[in-house]
Amino acid sequence: MKYYIISGEASGDLHAANLIKELQIIDNQTNIRAWGGDKVAATGAALVRHYKQHAIMGIFQVLWKLPTIWRNFSFCHKDILDFAPDVLILIDYSGFNLRIAKWAKKQDIRVFYYISPQVWATRPRRVQAIKASVEAMFVILPFEQDFYATFGYPVHYVGHPLLDAVAQFREAAKNRQEKEDNPVFNSTRPIIALLAGSRRQEIKTMLPLMLQLSKRFAHYQFVVAGAPSFDANYYAPFLAAYPDVFLVENQTYALLERAHFALVTSGTATLETAIFGVPQIVCYRTSAIFYWLVRQLIRVKYISLVNLILDRQAVPERIQGGFELEKMAETMAELLPNLSEKRLGMLADYTELRQKLGEQGASARAAQAMFAQLNTKPQQP
Repeated sequence: MKYYIISGEASGDLHAANLIKELQIIDNQTNIRAWGGDKVAATGAALVRHYKQHAIMGIFQVLWKLPTIWRNFSFCHKDILDFAPDVLILIDYSGFNLRIAKWAKKQDIRVFYYISPQVWATRPRRVQAIKASVEAMFVILPFEQDFYATFGYPVHYVGHPLLDAVAQFREAAKNRQEKEDNPVFNSTRPIIALLAGSRRQEIKTMLPLMLQLSKRFAHYQFVVAGAPSFDANYYAPFLAAYPDVFLVENQTYALLERAHFALVTSGTATLETAIFGVPQIVCYRTSAIFYWLVRQLIRVKYISLVNLILDRQAVPERIQGGFELEKMAETMAELLPNLSEKRLGMLADYTELRQKLGEQGASARAAQAMFAQLNTKPQQP
């Protein structure tokens, strides 16, 4: 069959690549064109656009790059029509993909969506638009199935693909030598990982205060996890005043495998950190105006996926005024000792979290469900 897959950002590249590998196992006649990154390209799929070519961050950059955005839509429309796929598979990346889904439906192209837009957090009414254009939704968070059911929209719950990604890393790590090759991992001090985000504005806002904390906890080794879209030169000005803080590039999982603790900007990384069993503080700060606007829209109690899945505050969230040097230092002091009650409680919560996420094999289950759906007649709305 012919598959056209659209993903954006590094996480989308990872999940798209794992899905493609499973589709190739099930269907030995696959012909795949995809938007993604290096991981998608490594599967042998025809890479149409690299996510770095169309990464746009923030409302002002969106406005500035509107002509480019519209050119991307036009190119995508033509490329899909020329390829004539049996199915269009959209992965996360909702700002672009929901518009493509609506267009594709009008072209009588079958549309699957893998990794749901977070409509449960801000705009639940968009479910009606999704129902109108997406034939089948494949969700990865345990509460999403019940959420969509309230709108009369049955979806496939396949489990979280991060479990696969972490398992793959650990299996491959048996044959790697990061510890010997990277002196950072040979530190005699316990490591505190700094995951400051993947977007320029996030890093600019979050990393300086995270770095300040290294002065308060000098008996720990602070290590910054470089985001895939930025090289060492981007981080150099931030680290200039902190010669004892190290940067690692493309080794976030290796860092989390060895970390004693982590400071994590809200996003998928909070869930990755929990799967690795690393106690953490979830951080976020943005402009007062933007935060106020978001608070008018947001419909959930927490910003961390860990807390959302467990439906309680298992990991501390330090947002806006809470993301402040003294408050952060106080919380860290409570969580750093190995036998502290709060640290042990968080680790126990992580055990429950992994149980809720289910077993490994999300990518395979998603591919199998998609292939089965493709071999049935699409339902008419």
